[in-house]
Amino acid sequence: NKQWYQRRVAITAGGMDITRDKLCSLVRKWQTLIEAYVDVKTTDGYLLRVFCIGFTKKVNKQVKKTSYAQSSQIRAIRKKMVDIMTKEVNTEDLKSFVVKLIPDSIGKDIEKECADIYPLKDVHIRKVKVLKKPKFDVSKLMDLHGEIGGAVDESGEAITGGAGEFIEPEIQDAV
Repeated sequence: NKQWYQRRVAITAGGMDITRDKLCSLVRKWQTLIEAYVDVKTTDGYLLRVFCIGFTKKVNKQVKKTSYAQSSQIRAIRKKMVDIMTKEVNTEDLKSFVVKLIPDSIGKDIEKECADIYPLKDVHIRKVKVLKKPKFDVSKLMDLHGEIGGAVDESGEAITGGAGEFIEPEIQDAV
């Protein structure tokens, strides 16, 4: 979703999804796949649907080929997943929630919390959908993307100009 402001484009969050090849590499036989989702509102007014996926793992020195969880264990794990996702998203705004998604700290928290029910591995936030956005406010959007003069040159230095001025790039001799 693009919002135009003084000849600049600012992108607002549309969602996030794990890639298909990563998802396919996680799914294997002889383990239980556990999924959960929850609708949560951030502090800055975004309503998100957050999906989580996790898998059971074998414990050390396990002889049995399979590592299936019982249905009561699956329900308990799913409840903890929902509680942790709700707690993590409710207390953050969208920008800080996205920062938490990058190192996958929420998945690690879920693994630690659910270890006493059944050991888990490969716990990830699989998908985030934006269900509702707050009313459009230019100042909030600019805060999300930093200061208004966000253009930079090749060296990474900020290009300064008037509020609505167009800056013509220099002509290059060779490409």
